Amino acid sequence: MKPVLQVTGLRKSFGGVVAVDGVSFEVHEGEILGIIGPNGCGKSTLFNCILGQLVPSAGDIRLDGVDVTGSTPEAMNRRGVSRTFQLLQVFPELSVRENLILAGQEHRGTMLARLFGPGDAGLTAEADRMIGFFRLVHLADARAGSLSYGQQKLLDAAMAFMAGPRLVLLDEPAGGVNLTMLADLRERLRAMNAERGATFVVIEHNMDFVMSLCSRVIVMVEGKVLMTGTPAQVRSDPAVLEAYLGN
Repeated sequence: MKPVLQVTGLRKSFGGVVAVDGVSFEVHEGEILGIIGPNGCGKSTLFNCILGQLVPSAGDIRLDGVDVTGSTPEAMNRRGVSRTFQLLQVFPELSVRENLILAGQEHRGTMLARLFGPGDAGLTAEADRMIGFFRLVHLADARAGSLSYGQQKLLDAAMAFMAGPRLVLLDEPAGGVNLTMLADLRERLRAMNAERGATFVVIEHNMDFVMSLCSRVIVMVEGKVLMTGTPAQVRSDPAVLEAYLGN
């Protein structure tokens, strides 16, 4: 079976600075893959190359065996790839439900179809299902800007999964979230994987979060892959301890 995502020899340089240096990995169906590494190791640049925000300097990216290297963000979105960003992308003046409908519309047909179709593009029912799944029912009609930061993180994740994407890339979903909301977020992501078969990749600095969520972890240092293994293998590898974990 072909991997959902296959990255081979990916390189991205900015002038004389090499941010991503020959990175290769695969993401398998139904997998939760973690990518960790110190600040500046190239994690976000890697994500941006995969999602089309940046054009790789070399290497290739394949989605379900199809070469998508250099595709635009819009093209990747249409192929069923979505993401979250380090900075929240919710619309504070819209309700939780409206945020979800808006996120789902990006995956539904052409602009013309959206303009002349149902006002919500037929997505209200799915938005309500996602609200229930992420346990935001009591906040469905609340303005997103009135939610706590942790609740907004839950909404942000729900928006990424709104249209049943093929692959989701989560960029530091645990950043700034308190321990209670962090447990809720981890539980919901696990459930999304177990119950809906979601496949996703997580960039994260919170080691406890990523090690308890992911089945496999890639460690990046200075733009390169240092190692790939299970959380237990990563935690015990001397090279990782020296280069990143520091204990």
